[in-house]
Amino acid sequence: MGVMKRISGIMQAKTNKILDKHEDPRETLDLSYQKQLEQLQKVRRSVADVTTAKKRIELQAGQLQQQADKLQQQAKAALGQGNEDLAREALSRRATLAGQLSDLETQHTQIREQEQKLIETARTLQSRVDAFRTQKETMKATYTAAQAQTKIGEAVSGISTSMSDAGLAMQRTQDKIASMQARAGAMDELLASGALTDLTQPVDDIQAQLDQASSSFGVEAELAALKAETQGPAPAALPHSPGSSATGTADDDDDDTPDAVDAVDAIEVEGNAGTPSPGNPPEAATAGESAAP
Repeated sequence: MGVMKRISGIMQAKTNKILDKHEDPRETLDLSYQKQLEQLQKVRRSVADVTTAKKRIELQAGQLQQQADKLQQQAKAALGQGNEDLAREALSRRATLAGQLSDLETQHTQIREQEQKLIETARTLQSRVDAFRTQKETMKATYTAAQAQTKIGEAVSGISTSMSDAGLAMQRTQDKIASMQARAGAMDELLASGALTDLTQPVDDIQAQLDQASSSFGVEAELAALKAETQGPAPAALPHSPGSSATGTADDDDDDTPDAVDAVDAIEVEGNAGTPSPGNPPEAATAGESAAP
């Protein structure tokens, strides 16, 4: 029994939550006002019914009073003719009508009191309905203004549904732009390093080898210049005796540090030997080297 009661309470709470979520206070106020108008209409209808009943009693009382007056005249006429029995019968009927008139008067008094109460109730209810209508319109306007202010605040702060969707779309677009820019930069870097081949340009392996040789020559020349700069100038040659020959001097001057100019010249000669000049074809250079002693 306790479990069922608890389940019923949970279901009722969830139902109330769903109803509160979908309930519009303005519609609720309009519905309450409509119900009050219906109640006021019922009171007015009751007042009309009581008033109708009062009028019906007044009509009956009027008819009975006319009959009683007629019987009174008939009783007088019968006495004038010396017919006491007939006059007595007329007065007896008049007495009966008088009792009915008394009952109608009592009912008329009661119905009139009910009518006054219903009229007062209708007036009070009308005042309450009018006050509720004014308060209803004020509350509806306040709720509408608050709802509009809330929507404006949500739009300005960016937490509304539409603005949130727009912000997410913009963020996704920015992420895609950054990703594409990074990919484009990576492709340019790979193409520049030679890791990837540019398919839009014709492949020239000879030019690629020449470019690689030129790059190697430039590296070697820069390395020789750095060596010459770090080792300093060559030591001055000692004076030679007249009998010494140039060959002996060159053999005696056995220094571990070569002359910087000779090193640069040797590199240039090596580079020029590997790279044919525009005027001499590769075959002529090869023939010259073979003819030299």
